[in-house]
Amino acid sequence: MELSIRESAANERRMTTATTQIHNFRGFDALAGASAVFIMIVLLSGFAVPWISPYGSGELREDNLLAGPSWNHPMGTDALGRDLLTRVLYGARVSMTVGIGTALIALIIGTTYGLVSGFKGGPIDDLMMRLVDIFYGLPDMLIFILLSLLFGKSIGGLLVALGLVTWVRFARITRGQVLQAKEFVYVEGARAMGAPRRRILMRHILPNILGPILVTLTFSIPAAILAESTLSFIGLGINDPYSGWGTSWGTLAQDGWRAMRAYPHIIFFPAAAIVLTILAFNTVGNALRDLLDPRTR
Repeated sequence: MELSIRESAANERRMTTATTQIHNFRGFDALAGASAVFIMIVLLSGFAVPWISPYGSGELREDNLLAGPSWNHPMGTDALGRDLLTRVLYGARVSMTVGIGTALIALIIGTTYGLVSGFKGGPIDDLMMRLVDIFYGLPDMLIFILLSLLFGKSIGGLLVALGLVTWVRFARITRGQVLQAKEFVYVEGARAMGAPRRRILMRHILPNILGPILVTLTFSIPAAILAESTLSFIGLGINDPYSGWGTSWGTLAQDGWRAMRAYPHIIFFPAAAIVLTILAFNTVGNALRDLLDPRTR
């Protein structure tokens, strides 16, 4: 009788735990889905802003300077009378382009580098990874500043500057995954059958390490957005005179910083756009990591 009571209590605890895990998983799924929708809305709005906003990014209204949020201007206006919502949407186009573009550049360079390093092995691998260690040992922001000064205040220059720094993360992750994949049975079988190295690398190794690479790509986008916003905030990023696309969220936050006490809306909305977008990408990245990690299944 006592044993039956204990078994019933244990079963009840297991059912409660399983139910809690299911609810948590569903809630996290919903949060990740909402984050993905938010990212798509920001991205599409940024590129569609010339058609959905009645105001131009540089349209000056001297009769409506530093106005607070209203029906006509939901986010208010800046010191030159420009509609802040329109400028935030133009900033989304710049910041998202830099973030996604930087991540893709780093993906191509770092993944190729890591594939070669991990597959070759031996002295070549040691030499290639020493270069990665050198990049890791340098302060990221210092390199960002130096490269942004070298390549100029343009979207292309900023993409190159950020991409030349962030590729090392992809290189290390890819190299580690390749070293593990080389020991798989089917890879050894392909080698025993005389398959060419390129075929082994592209058909048997790369498809099986895409999961961690895609997760790294997802987390690299918000990191690049934050880096670009930081550079723009200190005056080394994208600004209107250097880009036909408008300014970036970091430059908008810099403009609002000067008048934060008297007109807090000027810095609040660009800063909120940065924070919410970074949180959304991180949430999607966490969900993607849980989905692709076999240890969570």
